[in-house]
Amino acid sequence: MVLSSCEAFDNYPPGIPGKLLGALGRIPGGIAALLHLLRFRAVQRAPGGWGWMSKRPIPQEVQRDWFTPGRGDRAVRRDLIRYGRGIPPKPVLRQWAEAMGTFDRPVLVAWAAEDKVMPREHGRRLAELCSQGRLVEVPDSRTLIPEDNPDFFARLLHEFVTDASVPPNSPARR
Repeated sequence: MVLSSCEAFDNYPPGIPGKLLGALGRIPGGIAALLHLLRFRAVQRAPGGWGWMSKRPIPQEVQRDWFTPGRGDRAVRRDLIRYGRGIPPKPVLRQWAEAMGTFDRPVLVAWAAEDKVMPREHGRRLAELCSQGRLVEVPDSRTLIPEDNPDFFARLLHEFVTDASVPPNSPARR
């Protein structure tokens, strides 16, 4: 299993962007308004929102691919609203995170070294919960690791998958 700078413990919805999504989901037309505002670069790069999730601006065409479906499709907006309204209580979230300790396979926790949305300590805690957990901090990156440092992340995934695909007692490991 690979986890990369993600919601964990009680950080759900994550940071200011997640809390904004949750609040706007309770206001009629709030999600639609947000999706329309996200057409503008200033909103995309605003501190406390998407601007904190990457070190460098996400290319316009990528952001367009992310947000255009929600502007034109009611079903997408409906799902975003359900996401925002379906947040379990904080004790339940912490309980679910702690239950990860029962997972007994290799776990790579790739955490952005400069994350402003997902607390850095959560990466360490997730790795420690799992008996085969390993934390690697991804340099030069915030939450959106595949956008900020794709080459490092791809190498890390390749090494993990290659190593994890060999069973522990296999002759290939001896």
